[in-house]
Amino acid sequence: MSNINVAMIGQGFMGRSHSNAWGQVAKFFQCPSKPVMHTVFGQEAENPQAFADNWGWQNAATDWESVVKSPDIDIVDIVTPNFMHAPPAKAAIAAGKHVACEKPIAGTLAEAREMAEAANKAGVKTAVWFCYRRVPAVALAYQMVKDGLIGDILHVRAQYLQDWADESVPLVWRFKKELAGSGAHGDLNAHIIDMTRFVTGQEITEISGAISETFIKKRKLMTGVASGSIAGGLDAGKDMGDVTVDDTVLFLARFSGGAVASFEAARQATGNQNRNGFEINGTKGSLKFDFERMNELEYYDATRPRAVQGWTNIMCTHAGDHPYVANWWPDAHLIGYEHCFTNEAYDFLCQIAGQTPTVPIPTFEDAYQTQRVLEAASLSAAEKHAINMDDVK
Repeated sequence: MSNINVAMIGQGFMGRSHSNAWGQVAKFFQCPSKPVMHTVFGQEAENPQAFADNWGWQNAATDWESVVKSPDIDIVDIVTPNFMHAPPAKAAIAAGKHVACEKPIAGTLAEAREMAEAANKAGVKTAVWFCYRRVPAVALAYQMVKDGLIGDILHVRAQYLQDWADESVPLVWRFKKELAGSGAHGDLNAHIIDMTRFVTGQEITEISGAISETFIKKRKLMTGVASGSIAGGLDAGKDMGDVTVDDTVLFLARFSGGAVASFEAARQATGNQNRNGFEINGTKGSLKFDFERMNELEYYDATRPRAVQGWTNIMCTHAGDHPYVANWWPDAHLIGYEHCFTNEAYDFLCQIAGQTPTVPIPTFEDAYQTQRVLEAASLSAAEKHAINMDDVK
């Protein structure tokens, strides 16, 4: 097995997730090439050498431009805050590197379009870490819909609800529009837009009824250095600063196959720690998924005799029948969040090698389509009217 050198731009919460994936993927999967954790970039204040030592990176750097241009690097993996996705991605593409990037693909739609166009022109392989596609239950749902088991899709309901962003959380980068692009919308709705596009195999054609709200409009300014938690891991000072992103965004949509849909994302949905899921209703059946029970998929088979119809709970842990799990543990020895990243690292290595991934990889072009939907929902909320997706470029 040949080696392929990886550089990671950024650290923090996502840096830990990605480092774990690159470090273990060749131990569990028969990869076409073995990823070598070559270099990690971080700001001086983050102490990238300590991060490298802890997570197994061979080198640490504080100059991302030299890293992405280095002839030693084959894959550039970007885990920075959203506003810093485009510069290293475009530089890496120009240097002929394969690029993986966290979601949403960019801080703005214009940057997302530029990244997708640059990748298409250069012919490099790209991936965006919409990791929930790599949950075995979600990948199974995709296969079931593709096989026609639920018939024609009529309704889609999707939600991503969290409750971490209460008043105690300081003004971390996720609450600043210039750094994050948006709040719960880009952070959470991006995932469920991608997931429903993926599972249904359809595109969203219209957005309407969007509403956006920021409940906590000021937060304490932060002090110290990020520890890597989702909220930033920083101590709060006494001074206050303005929150410039949404706390929640809800909207309605139409899919290209005729289905109608609802989406909701919220960071202050008390009691919902990471309730990321969907229900898809078709003419022959329905599917339900909830990430808080990520190893399970619910299926309703409406083709059975009415007397015995009912929801079936599928434990998606059986090797040979459920995607990815043959590389992990025996039946009902459950996998977790971190395994989604390892599964995606494997599929990206397959894509680079010209092999077929387990389920389709969200490329930069694919992620640009999700970003178009995010933009349309933002426009609908601001302008109070329906948005045709043909008008959002």
